[in-house]
Amino acid sequence: MSTPRIAFIGGGNMAASLIGGLRAQGFPAASICASDPGADKRADLETSHGIATFADNGQALTAADVVVLAVKPQVMQAVCRDLAAHLQPNQLIVSIAAGITCASLQRWLGEQAPRPIVRCMPNTPSLLRQGVSGLFANAQVSEEQKQQAEQLLSAVGLACWLDEEALIDAVTAVSGSGPAYFFLMIEAMTAAGEQLGLPRAVAAQLTLHTALGAARMACESDVEAAELRRRVTSPNGTTEAAIKAFQAGGFEALVQHAMNAAAHRSAELAEQLGN
Repeated sequence: MSTPRIAFIGGGNMAASLIGGLRAQGFPAASICASDPGADKRADLETSHGIATFADNGQALTAADVVVLAVKPQVMQAVCRDLAAHLQPNQLIVSIAAGITCASLQRWLGEQAPRPIVRCMPNTPSLLRQGVSGLFANAQVSEEQKQQAEQLLSAVGLACWLDEEALIDAVTAVSGSGPAYFFLMIEAMTAAGEQLGLPRAVAAQLTLHTALGAARMACESDVEAAELRRRVTSPNGTTEAAIKAFQAGGFEALVQHAMNAAAHRSAELAEQLGN
């Protein structure tokens, strides 16, 4: 696959992370450009990554193979309508904006001809290149373009393809919103450790490194999390006492309820933002 030319519309944190990930993998700076209305953001991107930047979105699109829409969902409609006159029919559109469907993007970018669009749901650990993204491609996206989109999102973590766009709501519930669930658990465990008598700094350090170690064990193991849990849960031991307390409080059902709420809200926002 030849090196695609990538134009980022919007130079915020996620765009900067994607650009940084690409550059770290050896992607040439000459094949990347970005547009942003903020002079400071443009200067940061130029200094940090050696890429060309523009104040005008239309200028950034010139000769681009891939156009990455990295603006806030609330301004996406206005940005797309402005871009419509500058786009070429074969340019791949990659959207990393939450809650904006392919149909909405197609409508805002002009409906003269169907456009190849990949919709992505990355999460905030992508800022550390430890993210995971769900990707959906519409029928106009070629295999080469799918590879280009995967190369882009893989620069900041794992990229998982979806067969149905509706599954983006499930991705949002699991990984898009997921970091906050673990932050909540870290908060609760830290507070509980402090209540048990530990200094807060010690409770926080123990909790954070326990979370990090458990995640690494789960990622690097060839068995499922349930089996790892069983291996550290001795009969009638301290871990079993805690696990039974979690389960008596309806832990699994509560997690399911919370993630259903997130998926439902994701679908609602997509409907609202698409109007």
